[in-house]
Amino acid sequence: MKVIELDKGMHEYTISFVQSYAVDSTSSFLAYIESDTMVANNGVYLNALDGLSENSQLLALDSLGWASDLTFSDRSGELVFLSGKKDEAGNRQDTRLYSWRKYIGEVEELLSDEDLDEGWKIWHANRLKWSDDGMHIYLGTKPEEEIVWPDPEEKDTITDLFDTREILEKREVDVWHWDDPYINTHQKKQWKNEKDRTYTGVFHVRNSQFVQLATPEMPRVHIGHSDIYTVGYSNVPYRKRRTWDGSCNDVYIVNMEAGTRKLVEREVEHSVSSSPDGRYLVYYKHDHWYLVSAATGAKASLTDGMEVPFYNEDWDYPGDRPGYGVAGWVDRSAAVLIYEKYDTWMFPTNGDAPVCLTDGRGRSEKYVFRIRNLDPERKWYRSGERVLLSAYHDMQKHTAVYAMEIGNPGVTKLLEDRAKYTVLAKARDADRLLFTRETYRDFPDLQVVAADFRKPVKVSGLAEQTKGLAWGDSELVEWHSMDGRPIQGILIKPGNYVPGKRYPVLVYYYRFFTDRLYDFPHMEINHRPNFPYYASNDYAVFLPDIRFDIGTPGYSATKCLVPGVQKLIDMGIADPEAVGLHGHSWSGYQTAFVITQTNLFACAIAGAPVSNMTSAYIGIRWGTGLARQFQYEKSQSRIGGSLWEMRDKYIENSPVFFADRIETPLLIQFGDEDEAVPWYQGIELYLAMRRLEKDCIFLQYRGEPHHLKKYANKLDYTIKFRQYLDHYLKGEEEADWIREGVPYTGK
Repeated sequence: MKVIELDKGMHEYTISFVQSYAVDSTSSFLAYIESDTMVANNGVYLNALDGLSENSQLLALDSLGWASDLTFSDRSGELVFLSGKKDEAGNRQDTRLYSWRKYIGEVEELLSDEDLDEGWKIWHANRLKWSDDGMHIYLGTKPEEEIVWPDPEEKDTITDLFDTREILEKREVDVWHWDDPYINTHQKKQWKNEKDRTYTGVFHVRNSQFVQLATPEMPRVHIGHSDIYTVGYSNVPYRKRRTWDGSCNDVYIVNMEAGTRKLVEREVEHSVSSSPDGRYLVYYKHDHWYLVSAATGAKASLTDGMEVPFYNEDWDYPGDRPGYGVAGWVDRSAAVLIYEKYDTWMFPTNGDAPVCLTDGRGRSEKYVFRIRNLDPERKWYRSGERVLLSAYHDMQKHTAVYAMEIGNPGVTKLLEDRAKYTVLAKARDADRLLFTRETYRDFPDLQVVAADFRKPVKVSGLAEQTKGLAWGDSELVEWHSMDGRPIQGILIKPGNYVPGKRYPVLVYYYRFFTDRLYDFPHMEINHRPNFPYYASNDYAVFLPDIRFDIGTPGYSATKCLVPGVQKLIDMGIADPEAVGLHGHSWSGYQTAFVITQTNLFACAIAGAPVSNMTSAYIGIRWGTGLARQFQYEKSQSRIGGSLWEMRDKYIENSPVFFADRIETPLLIQFGDEDEAVPWYQGIELYLAMRRLEKDCIFLQYRGEPHHLKKYANKLDYTIKFRQYLDHYLKGEEEADWIREGVPYTGK
């Protein structure tokens, strides 16, 4: 330790070769692990911070040893850590759990492999955790049969040409079996986590007993605030079908004293929440919420028979409709707070009638009320406690700030106008709040205010940077889809807009965008168009919502988009000969499909589009290693069945099969290391249009993923994007790359 004298009797201490350290919650003790290649002073050390000196207490030392996971208990101040020895190859062996108690001042071994069930070991890749009361320590163990030791370094040897075993050790082959729980690519992506996977167990300090909680059959448990019961999850029976289905689990209640578990429900896909004291849990399945007693296993539906739906009312995917989530618990386990689309409800666990805490104002006035929790250490809400609410108006799209009391129906308005308010944080030791107000034109400067939200003080002034710029303005537009469904969208008018003048329009979309009406636009260069950039260059920007029907995702986009553009034409805003369509990823697909059905658009730009659902369905999402089948059967692509069950739907929704109908000039953009959409989807559409002698340009960005990362490539795409629109929507002279391409020159 190096000591430097400072003024006024102060000293600065430098500790060298520190591998890791921890400070207790009262800032009384510093524990650290010293790890030097010279090994002379390696070990675990402890120093009292109120009298820091060179005389650190040595807790553990071994020239061939290692240590990790220094963890103090917030309640007792006790320190625990893992330590052991290394074998000749440097692998960590013989992991043991140790503790240091400040009242005793000595190190004690708490747990070793001998204390575990036969065939299990304490694993060195771990994360220790104390219970709230300081009487239980959670750690990870592992069956010996799952341990994979690093391969030894290869020695320079001459292979015996007739030694089959030695030759085969150098083979490079992956076996894809039809009955594997996960497909090979998914296994590879998960390998690091699987190799280091541990199964949670608990060491009970009071009786020095260890209980194994998680097992290979039930691999995951949730460690909350209860020391009696916890929730266990097992996806083991459903791993194979993860290829084409969503993920789900069997849910268990686990007794942490005995290590026993009780099945609650099979095939749960959505939310599970346990009360802070562990007495109850709630889960969501098939449109309803259920309450379960941890002690008895008794189960009751909370929402069955209620007039208000608790499933996602805007759900337009083939899979089961999810709920809106749990907002928290009241008085540990006296009640649970659950959201529906608009309001927040309190369900007492004693069976009393549920209470709508927002008093039905959300549903009647179209406000989406959500509790804004500003305490990151909160475990539950107290009866009578005043909480803040964000209040998003589902029709007018602004976000206000309201308040309510837990247990007492009714809401109070604190801040509201045609803007987006966001409460960011509360001071720890003062009744002061930090919030922002933003609109499309107004930067979200930071403001400080008291809890009554009167007389806020602005503490930043970045909004000044937009003054004098032709920023544009946003407004809400409404129309009906081709089948009569109400649709909304955002129109961003050009800066210096002249009423009666018609403008070129850039249409950009995905699914729902109107919740961005009051969002201040991010000033950045990426795969998305920068709204003020186009607004300041005499473009209007249109962000329409899309409402989907299962089985016809492509046509769903067409029947929402076309009437929306016609609305802008009827308003006198859009030049009907100068409307461009752009989408990326899912809306890249929609763009490629829409232009097979209409010639309304003067040009189209499709980023990372799926063009052939039949080949995309049996492709791989390289970022996760998952097969893409689940997207089509249960998720975003919304077909609703397998390729063999709904063969016609896969063909009907694939742009490549109808490329002969395309008359719209098309620009395709892909990174050739796209981890979400196989980039050969772009090649298929390009080659189809090339064979048909259709106007199509394909931008392949080398070494780039789904969203461009390299600044030079993002800038290049931004420039080409603008040049493409300027040519087709404004009639400007075409750039060389549009007119004649760019020949390969060896780059």
